[in-house]
Parts: sequence; C-alpha cells; structure tokens
Amino acid sequence: MQATGKAGTGGPRVERRSIDFVPENERHGSPGQQFTLWFGANMQITAIVDGALAVLFGADALWAIIGLLIGNLLGGAVMALHAAQGPKLGLPQMISSRAQFGIFGAVIPLVLVVVMYLGFAATGTVLSGQAVSLILHAGTPAVGMIVFGALTIVVATLGYKYIHMLGRIATVVGILGFTYLGIRLLTSQDVGALLGAGSFEFPTFLLAISLGAGWQLTYGPYVADYSRYLPSKTQHARPSCRPISAR
Repeated sequence: MQATGKAGTGGPRVERRSIDFVPENERHGSPGQQFTLWFGANMQITAIVDGALAVLFGADALWAIIGLLIGNLLGGAVMALHAAQGPKLGLPQMISSRAQFGIFGAVIPLVLVVVMYLGFAATGTVLSGQAVSLILHAGTPAVGMIVFGALTIVVATLGYKYIHMLGRIATVVGILGFTYLGIRLLTSQDVGALLGAGSFEFPTFLLAISLGAGWQLTYGPYVADYSRYLPSKTQHARPSCRPISAR
C-alpha cells in the first residue's frame, strides 16, 4: 500500500503503511525524535500503578525506587536492541520475528503479544477512563472509557505522524503533571520518614526490579514499529544486529 504523501514532508498525512515495509524514500527523522514518543508513553497512569505494586507487595519505598530504576535500565537496554532493528529492516517487530521463528513458528509469540496488547488496552482504558470521567465530572467511568477509546482509535488510524505529535504533547503534559505531583508530595508528606520506614528485603527488591524490567520489556514486541521509519543509515552506538530478510 502507498502512503498518502511523502513521510518526510511537513504536511499531515494518514498512515497507510500498517505492517508493510517502509521504503527508503519515506524514511525520515533521527533517533532523538524517538525520545518524546517513548518518554510520553511512560509518563502515564498505568506506569504509576506498575511502580506502586512494588510497595503494595511489601517493598520498602526507598529500595522499591532503586529496584524500579535498575529494572527500567535493564529492560530499556533490551528494548533498545529491538529498536535498533527497525531502521535496518524497515519492518514491524513481529513481522521481522519470522526470521527467527519462521512463518508458522512466529504465530506463537504473535498470539502472546496480542494477549499482551489486550491487557494493555484493558488496563489503560479502565484507568484512563476513570481519570477522564473525573475531569469531565461525568459521574460514571463508562463515559471516560468511551472518550479514551474513541481517541485511541482515531490516533491509531491516523498513524505514525500523529502518534509522534501526541507523544510530544504527552511529554510536556507529563512533565508538568508529575512535577506538580512531586511538589505536592514533598510539601504534604514527610518523605524522609517514608523512605526510612522499612528495611531492605531481597525478595521484594527483586520484585521491584522485575516490575521495572517487565514494564520496558513489554514494549519490545513493537518498539521497532516506530524506529523502522528512521533512515536505514541511522547510526547506532553499537550495532545490535545485522540486516536479515524476513521470510
């Protein structure tokens, strides 16, 4: 399928590449432009819930923060390796996985990824729907869920360029929102007492690491879907793979 307009131009366009290979003449951008996309994706409600689980499961607040940081760094490194495949292959992550698993073998990880997508969609819709309903004073989460779901469908249909635009907006809103929450936390709570209230426990520390790593690893199956729009000659600090052809 052909895209409606060249990707490198400044005018908006509707995405039509879907799971297709992205030709070189439609590639554009730089690795730095991927920052707001993924930063914005992490500055959201579900990430807060994921991090809070470490404390809910018994981890000390200080060691939970350290464990989550380590986990995110480890998981992010693996995620980056997957992202490096995008410019080289120009294919979505799950399509390129046919090279490793084969055409029929790739069905197994694909099914698992679809289940993961459904889980993300369900939790994101419920949590965001509740937040939207509170903002709109709708009285029922169903209204917020419908609004959030409709916006998600629209942005996903419009595609890559609009997802990037939303990522930039989410980055700014996320920074402002979390800065405000941080200030409120520091001014209303005894943070020193909270951080020093518990003791180090290795099992819960490992749990915090796994929560952080798992959060980033779940982006792995589709991180190359966005980096595939970068030019094939995009430089990497250390190449993670050599070009291979999907069967």
